[in-house]
Amino acid sequence: MIKKIQTKLYFFSLSIFIVLIDQFTKYLIFYNYKIFLNKDFLLFKFDFVKNYGAAFNILSGSRVFLSLISIFFSILIIYLMFRKNTLNSIDLYSYSFILGGTIGNGIDRIYRGFVVDFINLNIINFPVFNIADISINIGFIILLYNIFKNNR
Repeated sequence: MIKKIQTKLYFFSLSIFIVLIDQFTKYLIFYNYKIFLNKDFLLFKFDFVKNYGAAFNILSGSRVFLSLISIFFSILIIYLMFRKNTLNSIDLYSYSFILGGTIGNGIDRIYRGFVVDFINLNIINFPVFNIADISINIGFIILLYNIFKNNR
């Protein structure tokens, strides 16, 4: 029993670590964007974009709705992580990454009214994104992998 709680606390702390990295990088860009703006790093460059919507700026201007969605899914994922005893490590990793990204973007949405995006890929034309977005996508990839692996 204690081992399961320690394991779940480890995965929850991974989410908190992701939130801290996300918020730190957004803080750096938000308050120092003139220093970092358009610096080219081979595969990507830094930009500064205020995203008032969700992914790809959909639902732009729906701050309250998107904030409520972030809060709802954060609570749901925390509940699943701590109450569902059938989760394996892969599930917990995926939930941790999704939770960290959801909380990171949710903080921006609630605190600033927009999400700070700053990573702009040089190799393809793709919307600007942030660490929280990367974390959410990694979580979904792990989740999909686990679903397909278990359904064979």
